[in-house]
Amino acid sequence: MQGGAELFDALYQFFLIAGNSFLEAVGPERRPPRELWTLRPDRMTVIPGPRGLPRAYRFSVGGEHLDFSVDPLTGQAAVLHIKLFHSLNDWYGMSPLEAAAYSIDQHNEAGRWNTALLQNSARPSGALVYAPKGGGQEVLSDTQREALKAELRAFSQGGANAGEVPVFEGGLEWREMSLSPKDMDWLAGKDMSAREIALAYNVPPQLVGIEGSLTFANFEQARLSLYEDAVLPLLDMVTDELNNWLVPAFGDDLSLDFDRDEIPALAPRRAKVWARIGAANFLTPNEKRALVGLAPLPAGVDVAPAAQAPDKPSEAVTPVG
Repeated sequence: MQGGAELFDALYQFFLIAGNSFLEAVGPERRPPRELWTLRPDRMTVIPGPRGLPRAYRFSVGGEHLDFSVDPLTGQAAVLHIKLFHSLNDWYGMSPLEAAAYSIDQHNEAGRWNTALLQNSARPSGALVYAPKGGGQEVLSDTQREALKAELRAFSQGGANAGEVPVFEGGLEWREMSLSPKDMDWLAGKDMSAREIALAYNVPPQLVGIEGSLTFANFEQARLSLYEDAVLPLLDMVTDELNNWLVPAFGDDLSLDFDRDEIPALAPRRAKVWARIGAANFLTPNEKRALVGLAPLPAGVDVAPAAQAPDKPSEAVTPVG
C-alpha cells in the first residue's frame, strides 16, 4: 500500500511536525517483519514503566485501543519510537513547532492582515462623515447607518465595481484615508517570523523566499548548510534507530546506511575532499580509495607512491685526475 519513499516521507513528516514518529513492524514473532507501518503520533500514547522504560505503546482510534508490549529489560517492542530531545518530558519529544509557536502565530496574523488589506484595496479606503446642514439630525440612527453601509458595500465591492465614483447627498462627505508607514510594517514582521520558523528547523532563511536574502552567490552555500545542519543529522538519527531496532532481525553483521555521494547539494564539498586526497602523494592508491569509500584494488596493484623528483637537477661531479 506504500512505497519506500512514501513511507519515509510520512515518517519524517510526523517527526518534524510532532517531534515524535512511530513505526510498527508486522510479521511473525522472532522473525524479520513483513510490513512496516507509520502510526499517527496523535493516536499513540506511551504508557510509562517503573524503571525508565515504557511499559507499552497504546494506539487508539474510534474509541478502541491496541497495546504493544515492551520488553522490560531490553526495551524492544514491535513499535519503534523516534523522538526529539525534550528537557521536561521523559516519554515524548518536543516538536520544533513548540519552539516557533509565537513566530507561527505572528506569521498567520500577518497573513490575515494582508488578506484583509487586499480585500479593501490594500488600504482603508476612507470614511463617510455625516455633517448635517441646516439643523438636521446630528447622529444617524442604527437603521440608517446599517442601510448606508449595505448600500456602499453593494456599490463598491467586487471587480466589476472597481474604480466606480460614489455619489452622496444629504450631508454626507467622503474622506480618503491611508495607512501610515508604521502600520504598513506588517511585511517586515512577516519576514522576521518566517525567518524564526525556518531557524527552528535549521533551515537557512535564504531558502524560504525572504525578499532580498537570496542571491546566486549564497544559494549554493545555503543548500549545503541545509543538508549539513538539518537533513544529514535527521538521516543519521533515523538510520541509527533502524540499525538498532530493525536490522538485527535480518541477520548479524548487517548495517543500514544511505549514500551521501548521491546527494547533489554535497557535490562541492565532495569535490574538495577528492581533490585534497588526490593531491596527497604520500598515500598509496588503496589508502586513497579507502578514504573515499571505494573497494581496494586487487593484490599487487597497490604500490607505494613514487618518490618526488628534486626541484633542481643535481650538479655533476667532476672526477679528480
